[in-house]
Amino acid sequence: MMYHDKMTMEKFSSQARPELLDEVRHIAATEGRQFQAVLDEALAEWVEKKKGEAPRPDVIAHTKASIARHRQLYKKLAE
Repeated sequence: MMYHDKMTMEKFSSQARPELLDEVRHIAATEGRQFQAVLDEALAEWVEKKKGEAPRPDVIAHTKASIARHRQLYKKLAE
C-alpha cells in the first residue's frame, strides 16, 4: 500500500451514507486515529484494489487452502 503519514493533503467535499460514516468514525476512535487518516487509508486500499496490483487476501487464503487440500492432484496435472 502506498500510504504515507506525512504528505500534503487536499480538502474535498463529498457525501456518504450516514451509517458508513459512523463506521469509519468508530474505527478511527477504536484505533485512536483521526477520521481523515482512516478515510485516506481506505481510499488508498480501494485504488490499489481497483488497479489489480495485489490479490485480495481472501483470494490468497482460498488459493493456499486449495493447494493444501489438492496438492496431489495438482502434481499429477503438472506432469
